[in-house]
Amino acid sequence: MAAISVTLLAGSATASVAIEAPVGAPAAAAGTAPVENLIVGYKSSASEASSNTAAAADATAKGKKAGKKAKFDRRLGTGAALVNLGGTVAPADAADVMAQFRADPDVAYVEVDSRAYALAVNPNDTEYAKQWDLFEPTAGMNVPAAWDKTTGSGVTVAVIDTGYVAHSDLATNIVAGYDFISSSSAARDGNGRDSDPADQGDWTAAGECGTGSTASNSSWHGTHVAGTIAAATNNSKGVAGIAYGAKIQPVRVLGKCGGATSDIVDAITWASGGSVAGVPANATPAKVINMSLGGSGACSSTYQNAINAAVARGTTVVVAAGNSNADAANFSPASCNNVINVASSNRAGDRSYYSNYGAIIDIAAPGGETRRATDTPGTVTTPENAILSTLNAGTTTPGAEIYKPYQGTSMAAPHIAGLAALMKSANTALTPAQIESAIKTNARPLAGTCTGGCGAGLADAAATVNAVTSIPPTTGFENTMDFSIVDNGTVESPITVSGVTGNAPATLKVGVNILHTYIGDLKVDLIAPDGSVYNLHNRSGGSADNINQVYTVNASTEVANGTWKLRVNDNAGGDVGKIDSWNLGF
Repeated sequence: MAAISVTLLAGSATASVAIEAPVGAPAAAAGTAPVENLIVGYKSSASEASSNTAAAADATAKGKKAGKKAKFDRRLGTGAALVNLGGTVAPADAADVMAQFRADPDVAYVEVDSRAYALAVNPNDTEYAKQWDLFEPTAGMNVPAAWDKTTGSGVTVAVIDTGYVAHSDLATNIVAGYDFISSSSAARDGNGRDSDPADQGDWTAAGECGTGSTASNSSWHGTHVAGTIAAATNNSKGVAGIAYGAKIQPVRVLGKCGGATSDIVDAITWASGGSVAGVPANATPAKVINMSLGGSGACSSTYQNAINAAVARGTTVVVAAGNSNADAANFSPASCNNVINVASSNRAGDRSYYSNYGAIIDIAAPGGETRRATDTPGTVTTPENAILSTLNAGTTTPGAEIYKPYQGTSMAAPHIAGLAALMKSANTALTPAQIESAIKTNARPLAGTCTGGCGAGLADAAATVNAVTSIPPTTGFENTMDFSIVDNGTVESPITVSGVTGNAPATLKVGVNILHTYIGDLKVDLIAPDGSVYNLHNRSGGSADNINQVYTVNASTEVANGTWKLRVNDNAGGDVGKIDSWNLGF
């Protein structure tokens, strides 16, 4: 058997009692609902702002340009126009029509006529009332208020742990994982690595894991962690998951007597979409990895290299700080760079008595306490103050499914993994570094104390999600003057920007409306005030007519104020046109 490097970071408590909670509707998955209508606001100077006839003609024309149906329906009380798309259409089709309106300088805004629903006060999961870690104002993570915007849909979270034991409150959110335990005896499945991540139990006899080691029952640790992240919610049973719209990918690395570093780093690589010799490619790479495991010692090069590569692939890596009431800098992988290192807090808002601490901690999250620090070790005196989640009643091999409270930084880490999934679902462009930064920036101070250091404080799910989904108001500049595009010629249309502080944004919006009968002839560039060139369109599209599109440009290195230009080069004969208009949105 390979050298053992890590163990799970949790402890158990007693089972809990079902309590009924109010019923509510879950938030819909963002960006997936069909679209029937658009709401278009015209600038007051535009004829379409006051004339229904003009608005009707404009809607029809823009629909035609997009190759879709669009018809003026009625005028809203605000003066905006309601535009019908000819029935429900896919979001991508609606986006094509919206792009036409956005490229029109007479249009102030265009929005989807979205639907609103009655907001759930609480999910209807029968054990939800015991999940203080999600909602209590003193030391809960303020999760329910984030569900109005996101539930984690579209994001896969890899739980690198003991594997998964079947549980009906998780089954709908499980995707294919892998068993990376190389030792068949440690894996207890008789064959080492395979595609079945089922938890075979990590129970041990006394002395089996080294001289003086004690006997222990199976923990079903990975299943408990998974339930905190993504237990099915609003299903009238059990517990609610933080990112209940996300999927869990069980990746098994911990078996009898823990797990080997060599297996864990292969699991990190595979889960994040990297290649591992002899293992089939991961069909659903994870955008978030949770590792509620660890051992003593500083971060090794082996760990760090695997983590760096995962982060480079766009995967956020969350790790537990450890349960030794010591400086987390002396534990691994908690001490690695490029991870979110999570300490545990209790129901009073203090650092949990067992939690590691220190300058290397990034954030705290609820990990609970099944007993007070002064109670006899091994006893369970305050199960109501621990973290309730999905589990199994089997002491060695699997038995009946249950719910049970555990304590540990193992329980704190999945709170942050769940939050990362909510964020990534709400804003798919977020990088791991941006996710970590937003979690820390939007944390709130612990209600109690944290001797030794608990990072930025207690994570706040709602504040963090709101921060990454808020769209700041934009300042717009446009040029509506026509500039003729001649065969084999180049033309430039300028816009002078003033009054904008600092640099342009990383998401500078460039709306382009070019009328031309063969856009495959055209190369279109945005020219910054210092002469830097950003290509928008490069002779693609063949014989298609016109370019009506909003481009997003990372212009964050450019000073905003100055003269920007839209440069169009026609590199063929036979077709001509004009720059009808273009605009910049800061």
